[in-house]
Parts: sequence; C-alpha cells; structure tokens
Amino acid sequence: MTLIRNEDVIQSVADALQYISYYHPLDFVKAVNEAYEKEESPAAKDAMAQILINSRLCAEGKRPICQDTGIVTVFLKIGMNVSWEGDMSVADMVNEGVRRAYLLPDNVLRASILEDPAGARRNTRDNTPAVIHTELVPGSSIEVKLAAKGGGSENKAKMAMLNPSDNIADWVEKTLPTMGAGWCPPGMLGIGVGGTAEKAAVFAKESLMDPIDIHELKLRGPQNRIEELRLEIMDRANALGIGAQGLGGLTTVLDVKILDYPTHAASLPVAMIPNCAATRHAHFNLDGSGVAELKPPSLDEWPEITWDVGPRARKVNLDAITAADIAAWEPGETLLLSGTMLTGRDAAHRRLLNMINNGESLPAGVNFDNKFIYYVGPVDPVRDEVIGPAGPTTATRMDKFTDELLEKTGLIGMIGKAERGPSGIEAIRKHKAVYLMAVGGAAYLVSKAIRKARIVAFEDLGMEAIHEFEVEEMPVTVAVDVNGTSVHQTGPEIWKAKIAEEHAIEVT
Repeated sequence: MTLIRNEDVIQSVADALQYISYYHPLDFVKAVNEAYEKEESPAAKDAMAQILINSRLCAEGKRPICQDTGIVTVFLKIGMNVSWEGDMSVADMVNEGVRRAYLLPDNVLRASILEDPAGARRNTRDNTPAVIHTELVPGSSIEVKLAAKGGGSENKAKMAMLNPSDNIADWVEKTLPTMGAGWCPPGMLGIGVGGTAEKAAVFAKESLMDPIDIHELKLRGPQNRIEELRLEIMDRANALGIGAQGLGGLTTVLDVKILDYPTHAASLPVAMIPNCAATRHAHFNLDGSGVAELKPPSLDEWPEITWDVGPRARKVNLDAITAADIAAWEPGETLLLSGTMLTGRDAAHRRLLNMINNGESLPAGVNFDNKFIYYVGPVDPVRDEVIGPAGPTTATRMDKFTDELLEKTGLIGMIGKAERGPSGIEAIRKHKAVYLMAVGGAAYLVSKAIRKARIVAFEDLGMEAIHEFEVEEMPVTVAVDVNGTSVHQTGPEIWKAKIAEEHAIEVT
C-alpha cells in the first residue's frame, strides 16, 4: 500500500496550475514557431509573432499567458492500492489545490467560475469547483492530468450523433468554419469518437492532454485507422485557410488528437473540442514520496522573435478621434492606439442597457461619446503592475447588445477577439462604427501597453467591472470597417483559394 498525504495532492495541484499559467508546453512553442516560419499571410504571421513573444514574456515574468485562466479540468487515475493520510475527499483535495493556486499573491489568477449558472451566476471568487474525472485502476500511485481551459475555446466545442455510414473527416471539415476564430487558432483539435454522447465529449477533452506529435506521425506514417484520420483531418482543416486568429493563412490546426471507444451499432457519436493558443496542461504522478516536482523549462527553448509594425501602422489618438477619422480606416490595417478607452463584457453590457432603458443616468466616469469599448476581463495586478494580463474576449458574445449600444450611447468603436457575427456586422455598418481585433493568446503583451487603469463602474462584477484604461501604442487590426467589410470573411476566402491553387499545381 502507498500512503498519499492529502497535502501532497493539494500542493501538487496548486503548483501545476501555477506552472501552466505561465509556461507553455514546449511542444506547443515549437509547433507555433514552425508555423510562424512557414506562414505566408502577413496578418497571420503578425498574430503568431505576438503569441510567441507573449509566451516568452510570461515564462520570464511568471504571469498568465491569457487573462482567461480557465476552468480547471482534472483527470485522475487512482491506484487501488493507495491509502490516504487525511480525511478529505478527492474532490475536496483538488478544489483546495485550485483555490490555493488561483489566490496565490505572487501570481493571482483570474476567478472565472460562476455558481448558479442558470440563475444569479455568482462568481465563486476562487475559481472552484474544478471538473473532475476519477478512475480507479490497478496499482499504487496516482496519475494526474490537469488543464485550465479558456471559455473562448471551450464555447466552440461541437458534438454530433452521426450515422454509422457518415464520414468523420467530412463532418470536421464542414463544422470547423462554423466555430469561427473565438477559439484562438492556431491550436489543437481534440476529437472523441464512439461510446455515448458524454463519453465522446470526455474523450475529446482528455485527448488534448497529449503532446503535439503530428510531425513525427507524418514522418513515420500512420499505423492504424485513427492515425490515418488524424492526418486526413489535419490536412483538410488547414486547407480551409482560416489561419491564425481567423485572419486567413496556412496554419489553423497544429495537431489533431483522437481517442475512440466502442459504440452501439446504430450510433457514431463524435465530439470536437479545440485547444486555444494558450493551451495549458500538465501531467504528473504521486507515489507517496511527496509533492510532485515540475521542472521549469529553459528560456533558451523559446525562439527569438522580434515584431515591429511601427513603419506600417497608423497611430491613433483615442482622445481626439471622430467618426470622420474612423471612416478612413481600411480592413486589415494595423493601428497603434493611444489614449483612453472603457472596458466591458456581457454582464456590463446587460446592466448598462437596463439602466438606459429604465431612464437612469450612466455611472460617473462612463461616457461613450466618440469612445471605444474593449471587451476584456483582466487579471488583477500584482507587484508594480498597472493591470494584469488583459487580452480580448470573444466579440460575438456582444453582438446581441451592439446595435442598441451604438444607437443610444455615442460609442464609435469596439475592440475584441475574433470575428463578429451577422447581427454585429450589420449594426457596425448601420451606425458607421468600427470593430478592431486584438490578438487572443497575447494577454501579457497587451497589458504592457496599458499605462493606467481604474475601475469606474460595477465593481461588484469582479473581472467584468468597467475599467478605464489609458493605453500607449496598443496594437490592433481593423477587423470590420464602417462599411461592414470583415477581414474574418475575406481573409479565409483568399487563403482557401490560394491553398487550393497551390495544391492543384503540386498535383499536376
């Protein structure tokens, strides 16, 4: 029998969650760098440069890769010969580890978990509880795989009950474009096949715990149907031309992971869950010898990437901008923003519009006349920081509010992550506003451009409170112009055609 102390589980979980908050897996860094080196789309290459620079900064500064520090998912395989020192349940141990990690003063992580999800949606303030999958297995040790999964990528999960005669690769190729870019490509696709609906979904999530190895698979060749399917889906996914951040390019997917399970003769359950550009997972074992040790990677493993858009970027003073100025901005153009902006996400949008519709005055400090709103829920600052990592959240969630907010406030622009949906684009065109895109997965890098920050309204909403940011040369891309032209539509179309043309030339 192996004796496992409750404290060893708690501290190991806490240490692992801190570790993955600022260290990318090196296999991911290598894969993104390889994609960066071969990328021909300037917009996608810029996005990957920011992701790689951000990754190194986080490893150096030990601060979160992304402001969305995720919902914790844990897979436990507990040996049946394990005994325990302490009387806590396994779930309580894991959740205490999550609590300890997310409240660590030196690297506070964002609390994103809400209880009463169909009702009051109250923040639990410590990111508990985790989602825990436990399996009893032969042996006398505990195997732990854990991840911190961002909401932007988790929200793009897809599930289907296919007919047994359906083609899985066809379904992925058809479904992937419907996921948009809110999952922050380039990243991994985790696919679960078989079992039942819930088994396929769990397998899709668990598959994302494995390292990127698609290049090794290509070199040695597939040895079974699952490996053949991985390669087929990888090629077909990248041929879609979606590219980094959905801007159009050669690489959308870095690897495809598949786990399968026997299923009913009448069924073919398939689930697909993407992992974003802030992919965070760790794997360790507990054998009774103490707390698990995770060795820090060497900073020499990160590529030396430089990124300077100064000569080709338009510099914008947000405190002097007018509707006439933004009319001259072109889709795909790079801007460097300086001046003040307000922030707001779903909860703030809902509360603001309720106040307006009830005839109430907006809070002091909330004036949207000729202003921009940044869709962000930042991490709290530590040490001498103005604000913690502050990357953008998925913009499509705000589409339902956009027309009314533009009509009733004087707002002229928005900043967020990924594409806008049809209703958002129509509202932007109708009101001659603009939508700017910041890179998802570069949150710490973005925070370096924020010189001052203060909460001006709704402090009770926690990370969803309205802040006023003063920024200096914050890099963004014009994603939807005043005419409603969206680079997330034009970019992938252009690169899908280019990739098809190049493939045709290679074949002939």
